[in-house]
Amino acid sequence: MLGDKAGSMTLKETSKPIDSGKYGLPAMETSNVGSGKLLGHDVMAQATFTAAMRPDGSWYGECPAGVIFCAEGVATFKCIGVGNMTAEGGVAFKGGASFETTSEGLSELNGQFYMFTYDSDPEGNAEWNLYPCN
Repeated sequence: MLGDKAGSMTLKETSKPIDSGKYGLPAMETSNVGSGKLLGHDVMAQATFTAAMRPDGSWYGECPAGVIFCAEGVATFKCIGVGNMTAEGGVAFKGGASFETTSEGLSELNGQFYMFTYDSDPEGNAEWNLYPCN
């Protein structure tokens, strides 16, 4: 069961093709940066992830290292997700994220798993919404 929304961030992404090495299908490396709210705190986020197209046309993505910055401290995160291209030319991903922090203000992130939605438009404007798993 999902809890109430823990955060939402608006991000700007840039992508470049990379060699996937699988099935002869494309892969992308995407970097994003932006800001929003997480656990009631104003935050900035930055991450780089890779996504590879699978034979059914869907995409599998991984973010091995992302970072959240705020006045209360810093947190790092890792994500995995599956998504598809949208009819408009953007992407829609759903997946999971785990966080680590030594910040007391962000400590609620520790030991939890968060489900996310990640949606972007063709211009690279994205929104990342996070929900704790209860």
